[in-house]
Amino acid sequence: MSSLRCIAKHPTIALVDSSTTLKELRQIHTQLLINGVLNDPQLSGNFVATVAVRNPNNLEYSNHVLDQCDNPTLFSFNSMIRAYSKSSTPSKSFHFYSRILRSNCNPDNYTFNFLVRTSAQLASFETGPSVHAALLKHGFENDPQTQSGLIFMYAELGWLEECLKVFGAISEPDLVCQTSILSACAKCGEVDYARKVFDEMPDRDPVAWNAMIAGYAQRGKSREALGLFHLMQMEGVRVNEVSMVSVLSACSHLGALDQGRWAHAYIERSKVRMTVALGTALLDMYAKCGNMSKAMEVFWGMKERNVYTWSSALGGLAMNGFGEKCLELFTLMEKEGVRPNGVTFVSVLRGCTVVGLVEKVCQHFDSMRKLYGIEPQLEHYGCIVDLYGRAGRLDEALNFINNMLVKPHAGAWGALLHASRMYRNMELGELASRKIVELEDRNHCAYVLLSNIYADSKLYEGVGNVRGNMRAKGVRKLPGCSVIEVDGEVHEFFAGEDKSHPRYNEIEMMLREISRRLKLVGYVANTSPVLFDIEEEEEKEDALFKHSEKFAIAFGLISLREGVPIRIVKNLRVCWDCHDVTKLISKIFNREIIVRDRNRFHHFQNGECSCKGYW
Repeated sequence: MSSLRCIAKHPTIALVDSSTTLKELRQIHTQLLINGVLNDPQLSGNFVATVAVRNPNNLEYSNHVLDQCDNPTLFSFNSMIRAYSKSSTPSKSFHFYSRILRSNCNPDNYTFNFLVRTSAQLASFETGPSVHAALLKHGFENDPQTQSGLIFMYAELGWLEECLKVFGAISEPDLVCQTSILSACAKCGEVDYARKVFDEMPDRDPVAWNAMIAGYAQRGKSREALGLFHLMQMEGVRVNEVSMVSVLSACSHLGALDQGRWAHAYIERSKVRMTVALGTALLDMYAKCGNMSKAMEVFWGMKERNVYTWSSALGGLAMNGFGEKCLELFTLMEKEGVRPNGVTFVSVLRGCTVVGLVEKVCQHFDSMRKLYGIEPQLEHYGCIVDLYGRAGRLDEALNFINNMLVKPHAGAWGALLHASRMYRNMELGELASRKIVELEDRNHCAYVLLSNIYADSKLYEGVGNVRGNMRAKGVRKLPGCSVIEVDGEVHEFFAGEDKSHPRYNEIEMMLREISRRLKLVGYVANTSPVLFDIEEEEEKEDALFKHSEKFAIAFGLISLREGVPIRIVKNLRVCWDCHDVTKLISKIFNREIIVRDRNRFHHFQNGECSCKGYW
């Protein structure tokens, strides 16, 4: 008989469920003792298993009951391993494995299945291989559940080669094992191999589809994720909240609001269950597409919210420039008794940063440790440096870096480098750039920003030296890329002479029209950061006009109806000239333009930007 057969339907034992209190549990236990039920080893084991599995809040009590058993069954030991594998202390599972080895019982396939699950949760480089060796010793390497569990465990450790070894040893992998290797490849970044496995699967259940879509979304291949989702629908595969979380994540990454709205409508139309995770993903999508009013509408409409929901709303407000509203929401979160975490405080500190609240940011930074016992991480330190730098308090920014309790990272030095460029402090810029290169010698931003600092001061010898160092080390500037969605289709534009778009000629004509109108209102290009070896000022202006967001804006103007906002996502920070030009375009063409760059949102309207020149 299997050690994991169904829990006996003894009427008294069956009273135990997830809502049973400790007092009620003791009353049930007393009744079982009085009636002599627990004299039967099988029923005693079933009582242990029932408490452990159905009432995990009282896991220690099931341990206490097990200690009173004269002859514990393998079923009771396995139930304890299973319960602890899902608990906050999974390592305790091994205590019961040791007891199995010391008893008259022999471990079975369920024992190792649960131990593999424990090892995956622990993500220990020692424990996982040891469990694998033990199950080989006991002859359970061909058990399908254990095989899929091993693949999952090695994926959690990031050991794709071991995943492939386990999978390769399976003569006839079932659907679960195939889905496990697909998920492992996607998790470890091998999405092309994952897609090969996916395409070769004779049968694909919703889990396999979800794993492949999630793999694309997590690796930033958002267009592929959305394409696969549409194929999933065409094949009539049942869509659930897991699928939709990945779809919304892909829409968020692309800034594809139209597709995100369609996904929202699909969720409502198909009556997909609105879990906390799905609601949070929906909120995050609207926030990252620059529609904060809709994001907050989703937030207030959610019946249940967790700390991640609040943090997502706070982060969206901060990213979109609503710093004061971000802090107001955080105050409400505290009043509601929701305990913030480290992610929450990143959003709160950014909320202070976008509106320049230096004193407030210091108060919240101090409260992390004093009120909530949260140790600041690198990202929190980076926010403080960023705010000091933007406020022009560069000496305080440097002093803060020098007094950090952890080794300063490239993000902190990068914030100081950006501030040095903004306030033309060459000495600090050189220091910050040097520190970044020491940490990340191929960080292209460190070279490019220092080059721009020299160019701003007309020190072209310095520019030449920086670019010479870049060539010598093989460092290339990441090309600018801007994405815009029109009628549900995503269009990508790259900086430079990218003539691949089918409407390139129309875009070029619109760019000339934009240039003509800008000159009529007195616009003069800021050409100082442009490559110093371009001698003619007209050529420098032309180079600036080939930045990717300008192509995207021109395409938006010729493709979108009047009054429809132009929404763009860019992979780099917006440069000063593009920022000035976009402000003017929003006024000249009477069009709202929303740009999400690598740092924040810029909402351009009537010649003004929501960042107020503070980015």
